[in-house]
Amino acid sequence: MRFAGRLNRAKSLPQDGGSPGAVRLVRPWGRRIDAAQRILEAAVHGAMQESVGEAEGGEPIEARLRRALGLRSIVLVGLMGAGKSTVGRRLASRLGLIFKDADIEIEAAAGLTIPDIFAIYGEPSFRDGEERVISRLLRAGPLVLATGGGAYLRESTRLRVAESAVSVWLKADLDVLMRRVRKRGNRPLLQTEDPEATMRELMAVRHPVYAAADVMVISREVSHDRVVQDVLEALDAHLSGERSISLAAQ
Repeated sequence: MRFAGRLNRAKSLPQDGGSPGAVRLVRPWGRRIDAAQRILEAAVHGAMQESVGEAEGGEPIEARLRRALGLRSIVLVGLMGAGKSTVGRRLASRLGLIFKDADIEIEAAAGLTIPDIFAIYGEPSFRDGEERVISRLLRAGPLVLATGGGAYLRESTRLRVAESAVSVWLKADLDVLMRRVRKRGNRPLLQTEDPEATMRELMAVRHPVYAAADVMVISREVSHDRVVQDVLEALDAHLSGERSISLAAQ
């Protein structure tokens, strides 16, 4: 009854320029309601756009990559200090794949550390064993494989990788590489009077070969997970291109 009485009083209030009998509902909170409605509409619109984006992109990037890779592996190449092992472990975890480090596998097969293999047998013998180990690992794929800095220089290894894997070059600047390798003293090729000069020489010789990899990703001084995400997105773009070519050929 009291609400009806207030409504009746509202009916008797005149509109601007109107008669006393016209109805005018006074809502001092109207502006706040309108603002809240606009915020809600914007949130709903954003959620719809996000939903559309997910629908357009389809499945999560990890599942999409696994499907596109099929039985192929992912092989990480690049200079020492580029982050191949660290990024490789995290990448394998994201994709649900096995991770292998070629250097660790070589040491296990030889029963010696890599510096000892270099010292006892020399680099050519090490490279022969490295090629055999990489071939064996790729036959057991799919997996994520981190290779030694010189592995990709061998043409036979590059051909093997091209046949059964997608190659990713982790490229890093000189100062980034040197900061990282100085943390470890087990780099046989850097046991020189001027390790930085040696690294420059390695970059000059090896970078043109690494450029043959399917994908290149910059290994920056950011979190490892950020670099892993960069690798996932670069692989997705590369494999999406493969799918486009395949569909066009049908």
